[in-house]
Amino acid sequence: MKRREAREKAIQTLFQLDNNEMTVDEAIGYIVDGQLNSFYEQLVRGTAENMTEIDSAITNKLENWSIDRLPKIERTVLRLAVYELLYNEEVPNRVILNEAIELCKTFGDEKSGRFVNGVLSKFN
Repeated sequence: MKRREAREKAIQTLFQLDNNEMTVDEAIGYIVDGQLNSFYEQLVRGTAENMTEIDSAITNKLENWSIDRLPKIERTVLRLAVYELLYNEEVPNRVILNEAIELCKTFGDEKSGRFVNGVLSKFN
């Protein structure tokens, strides 16, 4: 599994977890069959385990928005990207931002990408 695919599957998994009463393992089971990719698993578990810190970091960068008011896909992409920005030093920030924008194009719309880019650019 390439990193882009791992990120796409991580977004799908984290989207399932958002406001649902399920465990990380249950959400992973809905998205991935068989062998888990270590990068994918790191993204999902790391984001889920650090959600409080991630949401706090996002909230500090939002203007006139609360994390709960964000559309679900933008919130999910932001959480994944901020997890990588804060906890994954091996991936350059520029790559994380580009990947987040691509994820918005895949799962959201053009406005999603611009919004997410605006929030994430404040982390540099």
